[in-house]
Amino acid sequence: METFSLDPFRSFSFLGSSSSNPRNNCCFASKLRHWSKPISQICCYSKLEQGLRPKPKMKNVFDEKEVVLVEPMINRRSLSSSGLCSQIEKLVLSNKYMEAMELFEILELEYGDSCVGASTYDALISACIGLRFIRGVKRVFNHMKNSGFELDLYMMNRVLSMHVKCFLMHDARKLFEDMPERDLSSWMVMIGGLVDTGKYSEAFELFLCMWEELNDGKSRTFATMIRASAGLGSIEIGKQIHTCILKRAVDGDQFVDCSLIDMYSKSGSIEDAQRVFDQMPQKTTVGWNTIIASYALQGYSEEALGIYYEMRDSGAKIDHFTISTVIRICARLALLEHAKQAHAALVRRGFGTDLVANSSLVDFYSKWGRMKDAQHVFDKMRRKNIICWNALIGGYGNHGQGEKAVQMFEKMLQENIIPTHVTFLAVLSACSYSGLSESGWEIFQSMSRDHNVKPRAMHYACIIELLGREGLLDDAVALVRKAPFKPTLNMWAALLTACRMHDNLELGTFAAEKLYGMKPEKLCNYVVLLNLYNNSGKLKEAAGVLQTLKRKGLRILPACSWVEVNKQPYAFLFGDKSHPQIKEIYKKVDSMMVEISRHGYVMEKETLLPDVDEEEQRVIKYHSEKLAIAFGIIKTPDWSPLRIIQSHRVCGDCHNAIKLITKVTGREIVLRDASRFHHFKNGSCSCGDYW
Repeated sequence: METFSLDPFRSFSFLGSSSSNPRNNCCFASKLRHWSKPISQICCYSKLEQGLRPKPKMKNVFDEKEVVLVEPMINRRSLSSSGLCSQIEKLVLSNKYMEAMELFEILELEYGDSCVGASTYDALISACIGLRFIRGVKRVFNHMKNSGFELDLYMMNRVLSMHVKCFLMHDARKLFEDMPERDLSSWMVMIGGLVDTGKYSEAFELFLCMWEELNDGKSRTFATMIRASAGLGSIEIGKQIHTCILKRAVDGDQFVDCSLIDMYSKSGSIEDAQRVFDQMPQKTTVGWNTIIASYALQGYSEEALGIYYEMRDSGAKIDHFTISTVIRICARLALLEHAKQAHAALVRRGFGTDLVANSSLVDFYSKWGRMKDAQHVFDKMRRKNIICWNALIGGYGNHGQGEKAVQMFEKMLQENIIPTHVTFLAVLSACSYSGLSESGWEIFQSMSRDHNVKPRAMHYACIIELLGREGLLDDAVALVRKAPFKPTLNMWAALLTACRMHDNLELGTFAAEKLYGMKPEKLCNYVVLLNLYNNSGKLKEAAGVLQTLKRKGLRILPACSWVEVNKQPYAFLFGDKSHPQIKEIYKKVDSMMVEISRHGYVMEKETLLPDVDEEEQRVIKYHSEKLAIAFGIIKTPDWSPLRIIQSHRVCGDCHNAIKLITKVTGREIVLRDASRFHHFKNGSCSCGDYW
């Protein structure tokens, strides 16, 4: 057998021992032990035997009686033991796992611990894995022990896999240690279970034990260890595994290559991920999907979209994962037309009912104010997961339809969908955006009281904003101080927003100083403090902030806004004069200002801006969002809504101006700034003038 050096692994810092023998670091028994007693006497250490019981709200799969188990013409009492076994195996082959387990219950009641064949036990194991049914695991394994069934290596591995995939890792460890014989599959079932449950260090310890015993590994083995490296977030460990792969000549396998791409991207080295992809001998759909997702994960959305077009042009098969990833990229880049094309491709390629892709569509349409489209996709979904519920609730909230968001939240509870902390963030944000103080406070209190969800800092931030909207600044400060954890950046930012809207410069300065102390390298916090000092007349302190900016090499960049016209995004900077149609754009801005002045618009001379410098405040007539809107009005039909993205929080003057622009032009304008979405229509904004 070929000898493979373990030297690269012995340097792993997480092993916690300087011993050269990896067995000494292994938390499992390293010596093979033979059973001294039959399987019927082996004890199972499941949570149920420790006296623990499942939560009362958990649904018992045996309560569902909607499917007839066997044909009505069959008298189940007249079936022999072998007949029941045959029926169980047929049901499992048809993926009717629940019905198979119910027949197994009949088998237990009528025939006790009579011996069942290996094929039936194999089918029952598949049913338990398919249902993730912990009680079923216990019953099937106990029946094996009590009937005296002798397990060969294959069946022992199946039993081990059943425990691992149902997350009974304590029982699985006991079984693994007591196995009289283990092969590579045994080791990999156990190692894979540790990786799937996030126990990456233990997975590496067991991998070293396996290598000492077998000195062998296949491509799937290394793919699993690469996943463990990605979980640890250590690129050095990942590179050591990559070196081992090259030495063993298992590179070129698509599972290994895709795992390497994923590991490198999650470790922040997109260049290495691209290099692995370029060297793949055959670029499969999975490979393309992995590299596209890797670029998107690292924030390279335009590059990810470009690779998608390369994939399409190469003739590679596009699946629902590809399309759902593209939809998420479009949501980030606000590319509505591209998303519509992806939606059409989803239906055209036969994935119209795919859960993941449709959840992405609901999320996209919700983020960009297309709530009718989002609701339509949602209503057409045969199955709905918590992700699409959260997206829809959050979408209604982001666009000022807080009451509708609360209604959807209540409907979700009526359908027995268990809310998560993300669900509560979506509905509490909806309440804070729409000023639904009573609903928001009641939902906040119900989190721990009714749903066993402990409020996090982001939930507190929503309530602080809700109190701030009502002008209850003293209550907001009290909530910050009474929180069961150290106040976070978002909590202080919510308080600062309240101070800005209610002109409380003293408390606002205090909140800004807290933000400055928590994120010393975040530019906007310095600008917040600078503007507050300037507006409160503290020129000496303002000068000190400017000196700090210069000393740290931080520079306030001009604000930037984007608008999509004919599937092409166009960017505008404050006071921009680089666009070829700039004269026409400025003329349109001037005419809009004249027109809205007739409806009461007065240009603000001073504004309390969170992240725009003083020079830009002096020339607020040509802020980037006004230039983008003017260009959009010139280049798009009157019935088409405008969608603007900008890198900064919209100032008060622009906010007032855009409201009146929608009134005089009849156009809808959806603007996403650094704070939230603003849905302008008929002279009003979804934020209720609070942002």
